[in-house]
Amino acid sequence: MMIPIRCFTCGNLVGDKFASFQSRVKEGEDPAQVLDDLGLKRYCCRSMLISSVDVIDQVLPFYTKKAEQR
Repeated sequence: MMIPIRCFTCGNLVGDKFASFQSRVKEGEDPAQVLDDLGLKRYCCRSMLISSVDVIDQVLPFYTKKAEQR
């Protein structure tokens, strides 16, 4: 997964908090409360964690088709 290391807007470190955020949300905690506990108060930093998507699963089928054409 490609997790941004820093917030694109303010430059705050967010990459080190992603694993903790993901595991706590999967356990059933409220995402807003988890972000508050991790110290992410700005909406730009919060959106970096909430909106991250695992793109490798979406890109990989196109890569294998391109490799087959060669």
